[in-house]
Amino acid sequence: MLQTLITSKTRLRILVKFFINAANNGHLRGLAEEMHESTNAIRKELNNLEEAGYLKKEAVQNRISYKANTKHPLYKTLKNIIFQHIGLDSIVEMVLDRMGEVKKVIVIGDYANGIDSGTIDVVVIGDELNTEYIENLSIKIEKEIKRKIQFFITQKYDGKGLLIYDADTNGNNNLV
Repeated sequence: MLQTLITSKTRLRILVKFFINAANNGHLRGLAEEMHESTNAIRKELNNLEEAGYLKKEAVQNRISYKANTKHPLYKTLKNIIFQHIGLDSIVEMVLDRMGEVKKVIVIGDYANGIDSGTIDVVVIGDELNTEYIENLSIKIEKEIKRKIQFFITQKYDGKGLLIYDADTNGNNNLV
């Protein structure tokens, strides 16, 4: 869907990298290796996005490091677009629909680090979750978002990841 609007695959991958998680950052050579692109292609896109104000750059130990500019007026809009492009909004919607008392949904692995690898690893935290529903849900979500999905069901998770849903103490549902 987003590929028709943003025709540069490199630019799209860079946007996914930085806007899926504001904590993600990267430098030219690391991004070129990660994305299997030439440094010139990456440099061109980083410069364009930085000039437009979408990315911030800073010198860190003789390297220029880039990250999303969270103060840009379109930051939240771009983040929401990237979430929809990846399918994270659909995952949360479908998980909450029939899974039971979901407390949190956390993306781990490649997608938490902004790497569009094709397989999304999702930790669903809650008590008395409908684990039988999860196999059917995986197939349904994969068809909708055109990416493989792996669910991990647990009652506690202390690892790192990208929190995409949190049921706060007031019982309100919050897509983070």
